[in-house]
Amino acid sequence: MPEVSIITPCYNSSPFLEETISSVMNQTFTDWEWIITDDQSTDNSVEIIQKHQDSRIKLIIAEKNGGAGHARNLSLEEANGRFITFLDADDFWEPNFIEEMVNFMKKENAEIAYSNYARCDENLIPKIEDFKADKEVTFNNLLKTCRLSLLSSMYDSKRVGKEFFPEGSKREDHVMWLNLLKKIPVGKPLPKTMAKYRMRENSISRKKQNIVKDQYLVYKDFMGFSTLKSLYYTTNWALNGFMKYSKIFN
Repeated sequence: MPEVSIITPCYNSSPFLEETISSVMNQTFTDWEWIITDDQSTDNSVEIIQKHQDSRIKLIIAEKNGGAGHARNLSLEEANGRFITFLDADDFWEPNFIEEMVNFMKKENAEIAYSNYARCDENLIPKIEDFKADKEVTFNNLLKTCRLSLLSSMYDSKRVGKEFFPEGSKREDHVMWLNLLKKIPVGKPLPKTMAKYRMRENSISRKKQNIVKDQYLVYKDFMGFSTLKSLYYTTNWALNGFMKYSKIFN
């Protein structure tokens, strides 16, 4: 069994896929499996992945286009590693990402950990200040802002089990992390920049004004909060999101 399972959804990612693949193949830690689910891409993403003949890479072709959360769940079903980590098909890891994260989690006896990541343009050139892993993460403080980014986080499935993504939510990553943090007291920060996030202008997660309703439903539907409590946390999330990405604060 590999020690680490990497989970990747892929949909029409051909412009960035080679860089993402290289960032995984160049990892100093080699005991991993990489489970990529293609979500019915209409470009040549599948052909790019298939060019890389490595027994550690498993490609799944989704039967229908179901979104990133569904694609991640298909990969998670096949995952065998103790440590689960995520990398979207347009993001990038520094060569020491997995090694540093695994060592940190073992040293700190952590069940969830997250690191800094660089916030870049589509050419991986830094755009604003790096996102800092500077606080321990709990269920309560994660309600106000999602500090756990998929590309820079890892959890120990041996201790907390696999956590799947809710279907039909555009905020599926936030719901998944909240559900995990219901099980454990704290996630720990590793303050090193070991990943690069592409701040693509057409990204769903970048269009905060378009997903306020979806964020409200995180609290109302998935957490079961009252309307007033859901509005309170949605407001906090919106303010924190503005500060997270505004150049005024970065």
